[in-house]
Amino acid sequence: MSLAHADLAPALLELRGLTIGLPQQSDRPDAVSSLNLTVQRGEIVCLVGESGSGKSSIALAIMGLLPAGLTLRDGQILLEGQDLVPLHTTALRALRAQRMAMIFQEPMSALNPVMRCGAQLDEVLREHTLLDPAARTTKMHAILHEVGFTDTSQIIAAYPHQLSGGQRQRIMIAMALVLEPALLIADEPTTALDVTTQAQILQLIASLQQRRGMGVLFITHDFGIVAEIAHRVLVLHAGQCVESGTRTAVLQQPQQAYTQQLIRAVPTLIARASNVDPNAAVVLRVQGLSKTYDAPGWFSRRKATQALHQISLEIRRGQTLGIVGESGSGKSTLARCVARLIEPTQGNIFLGGDDIAHRSAASLRPLRRRVQIVFQDPYRSLNPRMTVGEALIEGPLNYGVSRSQALQNAARLLALVQLDPAVMSRYPHQFSGGQRQRLCIARALALAPDLLIADEAVSALDVSVQAQVLALLEDIRTKLHLAMLFITHDLRVAAQLCHHVAVMSHGEIVEHGSATEIFSHPQHPYTQTLLAAAPGRHFAFAQ
Repeated sequence: MSLAHADLAPALLELRGLTIGLPQQSDRPDAVSSLNLTVQRGEIVCLVGESGSGKSSIALAIMGLLPAGLTLRDGQILLEGQDLVPLHTTALRALRAQRMAMIFQEPMSALNPVMRCGAQLDEVLREHTLLDPAARTTKMHAILHEVGFTDTSQIIAAYPHQLSGGQRQRIMIAMALVLEPALLIADEPTTALDVTTQAQILQLIASLQQRRGMGVLFITHDFGIVAEIAHRVLVLHAGQCVESGTRTAVLQQPQQAYTQQLIRAVPTLIARASNVDPNAAVVLRVQGLSKTYDAPGWFSRRKATQALHQISLEIRRGQTLGIVGESGSGKSTLARCVARLIEPTQGNIFLGGDDIAHRSAASLRPLRRRVQIVFQDPYRSLNPRMTVGEALIEGPLNYGVSRSQALQNAARLLALVQLDPAVMSRYPHQFSGGQRQRLCIARALALAPDLLIADEAVSALDVSVQAQVLALLEDIRTKLHLAMLFITHDLRVAAQLCHHVAVMSHGEIVEHGSATEIFSHPQHPYTQTLLAAAPGRHFAFAQ
């Protein structure tokens, strides 16, 4: 259906005054307040906002999957004119997959790990159709081929853990679309994917939407994605719509201060100029580093996997080196080798003048305080049973610092990461995602390391929170004159923070140089492909 005539047809999805209540102890009464929204057939509407804005609550309310604690207080949810609110669970279950379907953010959590992918697709068909086994198998092969798989028999036989992140997300899309629903809800379906896989999934959703004439409600916090696929945009803040309009109107001429703030926080691919002292001391020097994972057993048919091959690099004091590449390129393996969480197969890792590549665990202990790491997921990185204060002083206490001195240092570090030292008695679950990542940074700094490794440390954060954490890392690097190894699949983030960039593919560095050189004049075809896949690359955002 042409969008030019969409307004003449009844809305595929219409929310009228939707209000979703929060538990009484929450800091605001409603997760979503009096929201009005429409999605027409053949249209992609992007719902944009930070964590806690109510985006996912809206999606779950439409699907009839609101968790305990959230209540639908008021409003209507009309799907092709039918109000879903008064429907019984059985009636809603009949509508799912057939008239409305949802792609969830994390496919590994949404897929059953003990069922083969084919069995999970077949389950949808068995529950909602009267097709015989042969017809179901034919339909499974057809939908898997449509979402981009060539060897569909292999995918049907595979378990989720045997597939890549992009392949798992394609399985989720296949399950959502196998019964050709009119409405597709996509809740942050590309957040954890690298830039090229993300581009493939976005292109897939857009092409399927066009071929099938579906309406799509796409939930995201990434304005680059909005620039790529949206027809219309709604901006949410604290459960309320603060701005809506066409993609061009919202992204190029935002009217509300909140929207303007979010757009200003979108990182660009314009690299920063290097201001590192070329004569500063070398903190980390890696020479000929390789890592091979052996086959898992004497009789295994699997071959040994070479995760790293002849990696050489160096980082000077006060410098940030970015490692970019797709999932499976070896970025995290490199970080774990440098931190000696795993032992490299060959090569040297010089920390100052000490080669730590093949030292024993006992001899490494005095050196571990000199290298600290910040991981991607701050909630999993912090012990939920330990207060913030206990987490911050644990490391120093293990190295002989007195408790009183460690607590004083913890208070100083909390101030450094722009948190109130009074929060030391609180637990991790009492903080937002951005605050938890600040706590992880403070904990990493508690031992005054020479080298800070950030492994996808901002990839799960909202664009505005991400901008704050990046600014914090830059401020800390400047104040403490730290060397930083920054690992990311987001090229825009690397452009904003890194002085030098190394591009990795299949365990090798294929290109290395200043951030300005890499982003302005990429030489290797792989680097050129990564840059071309960056979402929103050619869109002119409001300044």
